[in-house]
Amino acid sequence: MSSRSTFPQFDILEILLERDFEFKHYKTLRPAKTGFVIPGFSFAKDFGRWAQFANGSETRGPIFNNQLLNKPLVIAFYSHHWGKKGLEQLVHLNNIQREVKANGGNLVVISPERPQALADVAWEHSLSLNFYFDYNNSLSKQFGVYDEKRPVWNQFTGIDEDAPLLATYVLNTAKQITYQHIDWNFENNFSGEDVLSAIYEAGTYKNNLRSA
Repeated sequence: MSSRSTFPQFDILEILLERDFEFKHYKTLRPAKTGFVIPGFSFAKDFGRWAQFANGSETRGPIFNNQLLNKPLVIAFYSHHWGKKGLEQLVHLNNIQREVKANGGNLVVISPERPQALADVAWEHSLSLNFYFDYNNSLSKQFGVYDEKRPVWNQFTGIDEDAPLLATYVLNTAKQITYQHIDWNFENNFSGEDVLSAIYEAGTYKNNLRSA
């Protein structure tokens, strides 16, 4: 009996050198900040990209870009993939939407898709919100809250689908950001008072242009 140890035979070509493994360096997203101008910001002229709800019921009617962009605008990025936290975002927005309008502003929720359960969610929570479906994520990319090369699941636990960050902004009529909030830690919702204050500031900018 041979005292030599025997090992399974293998081809040297089967060995994968370390350099053959690709290591991807994911960078964190860099959302737009207060003071930034988003010069190309606009909504597509496609009625099919919109959904409007009033007290939970879906309504019909045209939405005109100039009417939205000629006033201070609250925009909130949302995806149903955020689950409970995303729903909290919608409810929080719904709680301030009347005051936003009373202070001379508009509010739009931007989602990369229209969830099948959106109508049910709106009805259950009596939402009065306007949704815009950013199917190719062009708007979320402009604001730096989405990048397919920087998936959110690499940064957040509990989400395994690609989605924009839960981000809330206020723009003045020059498309300059007067307020921004990113929910990085799932603990702090945006401040309704700060949003309304930013709308007032944005409205002051427009009035100053008129008086100039």
